[in-house]
Amino acid sequence: MKKKLVAVLSGGAALMLALTGCSDDGDKKLDDWAKKFCDPAQAQFKKIQDANTAMQTADSGGTDSKKVQEADSKAFQQISDAYAALAKSLSQAGAPPADGGEESQKNAVKELNDLSKGYGDLKKQVDGLDTGDKGKFADGLRSLSDGINKLNKKSEQAFKKLESGDVGKAMAGQSGCQNQKATEGAGSVSPKK
Repeated sequence: MKKKLVAVLSGGAALMLALTGCSDDGDKKLDDWAKKFCDPAQAQFKKIQDANTAMQTADSGGTDSKKVQEADSKAFQQISDAYAALAKSLSQAGAPPADGGEESQKNAVKELNDLSKGYGDLKKQVDGLDTGDKGKFADGLRSLSDGINKLNKKSEQAFKKLESGDVGKAMAGQSGCQNQKATEGAGSVSPKK
C-alpha cells in the first residue's frame, strides 16, 4: 500500500514536471522567461522528488506506523511548501511571452497554490490517522491516495497549457526543468499489499 501511495505521488510529479521538446535559439525572450522560472524552480522540483523518496523508504513493511506517519507528514509538508514556492517562482517570472501566456501563467499559479493547500490538507489528514491499529492506519493511507490522485490531475492540467507549444520547448531547454525526467520512473513502483 505504501509503495502505491508513493507511486501515485511520483507519477503526479512526473506528469506535472515532465517537460518535452527541445529549445531552439529562435526566441530569446521565451528562453529568457523559461530560465527565469526554471532556475529557481529546480530546487523545488528536487524537494518534491526527495519527499517522494523519503515516503517510499519510510516503510519497509515492518516499520512502526507512527514512524511512517511522521515521515509522510513531513513529506506532505515539504511537497506543500515546494508547490507554494513554485507558484511564487512562476509569479515572479511573469507571463511567458507567447499567445495566451498571461492566462496560462495565472491559471498555473492558482493551481500550484491549490496544490500547496491540498498537500497541506493531506498532512493534516495523515497526522490524524490512528497509528495504534495497523489495519486502520493502512485503510487511512488508502483513502489518502484518492486525494492524491485528484491533486495529480490538477497538477497535470495546471501545466498542460503552460507547457504547450513554444513555451514548453523553451522550458525543456532549461537545465532546471530537465532534471525532472528522473521522477518519471518512480511512478512504476509495484503496489504493495
